[in-house]
Amino acid sequence: MNSPLPGSPTGAAPASLLAAYDTQLRTDAEAPGALAVSRLGPVRLVTFGGGRGFITYRDLGGADAATIRGFVAAALAHFRDDATISRVEWKTRGHDVAPGLHEALVDHGFVPEEPESIMIGEVSSLVAEVPLPAGVTLRQVTEEADVRAMSAMADEVFGDDPATSGHADDILRRQELYPEMELWVAEADGRVVSAGRLEPVAGTEFAGLWGGSTRPEWRGRGIYRALTAARARSALARGKRYMHSDSTEFSRPILERSGLVKVSTTTPYEWRR
Repeated sequence: MNSPLPGSPTGAAPASLLAAYDTQLRTDAEAPGALAVSRLGPVRLVTFGGGRGFITYRDLGGADAATIRGFVAAALAHFRDDATISRVEWKTRGHDVAPGLHEALVDHGFVPEEPESIMIGEVSSLVAEVPLPAGVTLRQVTEEADVRAMSAMADEVFGDDPATSGHADDILRRQELYPEMELWVAEADGRVVSAGRLEPVAGTEFAGLWGGSTRPEWRGRGIYRALTAARARSALARGKRYMHSDSTEFSRPILERSGLVKVSTTTPYEWRR
């Protein structure tokens, strides 16, 4: 088991978990596999493969609305000048002090997506034996064909076109750069019906649950919960103590039943070329 780190929560109180999130999981921890990282005051400008830019920070240093508007303009100019970048995400958090940020982002062409809940809890609380529907199996995948099938299913669930989204190529690149990442699928009759990633965060007590998606006709049958438990067992074996996830309203109740708690919200704002 990892020894406690600075900012490590001593209990399950949301405030202490949020403090650990801010201390351990922001900035550098958000950029595994990045191709490049630039600084703009307190803001990090991260370039990932697949034409994706990402903007994050631990806090905005008490900046006023005019300064924040300047950060937005300069960050967008940075990515616009790179012809390989096709989309940029600015990741906001509900508990940050960021006057005028929403207005500045919208004015510069960023579109807010649905808010998600930041969920954190003990890894051990997610480890459980969950019965699967007949004919459904779980496994970890690494081969390109499996990764592409997994990504295509997620694209379909979220309304993206697998032929043009670039998500599969992005995951394959990240797999090479970040071998600690695990990809898990649930299959029925050789078809991927649910999937998700486990991303251990180096140098922290945390692992992340990401990319959770299930075909609509397979929801409500315990498959997502079983995938979560499988990833939790793997995280526990790696010595991780806490699990975190940005959760949709569909998956939030499942994680809450497992013992994770909502500590804040996050709203991604996306700009597309």
